[in-house]
Amino acid sequence: MLYPGRIVVLVMNDDATIERLLEAETWAVVGLRDNPARPAYGVARFLQQQGKRIVPVHQHPQDVFGETAYRSLADIPFPVDVVDVFVNSTRAGAVADEAVQIGAKGVWFQLGVVDEQAYERVTSAGLEMVMNRCPVIEWPR
Repeated sequence: MLYPGRIVVLVMNDDATIERLLEAETWAVVGLRDNPARPAYGVARFLQQQGKRIVPVHQHPQDVFGETAYRSLADIPFPVDVVDVFVNSTRAGAVADEAVQIGAKGVWFQLGVVDEQAYERVTSAGLEMVMNRCPVIEWPR
């Protein structure tokens, strides 16, 4: 059903994809710095507490929770399972494309991060993707 005058965003998240990505071990958290006031910090801490390896990625890298930070996904010298994206939707598509280039298994766009064209590119490349969701919220489900 269409709603005149409103933008309706179709988010293509299914429970099986969410579950598979939540099982992944290594999470590159794009936008993560050592700043407890930012949502990326709390989500990364939660993931680490669940036994996940987190990898901070930021244009101004800072090591977080004892993990070495990198300026870009391409700089990470080991495989990444999920790229968790905490950047503005206007920049998220480029991050998703970089996730494809490094051979990640999946991409997770956080709450408020939506780019339907990026979703199409990522899934067409064979990766799984979750958009406009938070792993902290999805974990208990």
